[in-house]
Amino acid sequence: MSVSATPLHPLFAAEFSGVQASGSLDRRTMEQVIALMDRHAVGVFRHASAVPDEQHIAFSRLLGPMQLTPILSVKSAGKAARDMPPEIIDQGNLDRDGNIFPENDKRLLYKRANQLWHTDVSFHPVRATYSLLSAHVVPPGGADTEFADMRAAWDALPGSMQATIADLRAEHSYWHSRVVAGGPEPSEEERSSRPPARHPLVHLHPGSKRRALYLASHASHIVGWPEDEGRALLRELTDFATQPQFVYRHQWRVGDIVAWDNLATMHRATPFDDTRHRRDMRRTTVREAEVA
Repeated sequence: MSVSATPLHPLFAAEFSGVQASGSLDRRTMEQVIALMDRHAVGVFRHASAVPDEQHIAFSRLLGPMQLTPILSVKSAGKAARDMPPEIIDQGNLDRDGNIFPENDKRLLYKRANQLWHTDVSFHPVRATYSLLSAHVVPPGGADTEFADMRAAWDALPGSMQATIADLRAEHSYWHSRVVAGGPEPSEEERSSRPPARHPLVHLHPGSKRRALYLASHASHIVGWPEDEGRALLRELTDFATQPQFVYRHQWRVGDIVAWDNLATMHRATPFDDTRHRRDMRRTTVREAEVA
């Protein structure tokens, strides 16, 4: 099987052809997929209908160790979450009965933080490599997702800025981004369920061997810097990296699976009327190493 990629942006992102997201792909095909992901960082896989969870999971597993257990705890007074396999992270706005979360549901408030530029799981010591988001129900207007090329952003930075930030580390906290987005302060139980993590601000992307910024709305401050100066730097870098020339905007169709490399990109959801329209999106996450 020969896999090809049609570019969707001058710098990165491509639609993959000659392959479907399936757990039955042979080693040579997966090597092609990974090589193309190293080149493009965002890969769009089109399907005629929503991909079953089992197929989504099986394909993701071919890319590396998967997240199998909840990585944080969010308490809600609303109806219980939908019953899904442990590998699936529910990115929809629906409860167990298929009803849209009410406005005051903490889960909905926290999900809105996904509209900030971020990198999945940067708040954990074991970072995410690939994320794969599967579209089951797309609301009117689409609720697009935007992606930013962090390797191209690094390449475009002035040399003086590159020298300033090359050896810095940032602290990342899930709860920081949720509160910044307008969500409620976490309880002590929630806060202790996911303490912050620290990562280099600039790293060498393992597949392409290109340097990349590693930013996210989860990044709360620069280690060793005064908080206000560190946050100002993070805002400056994020604004630079998300200029239009570095951004690809994906318009969802039911049946799409979009895979992205968290070590080479940032992304964000775009707003939609989340208390009126159903959105059913399901994500798997591949990690740098097995996580207990």
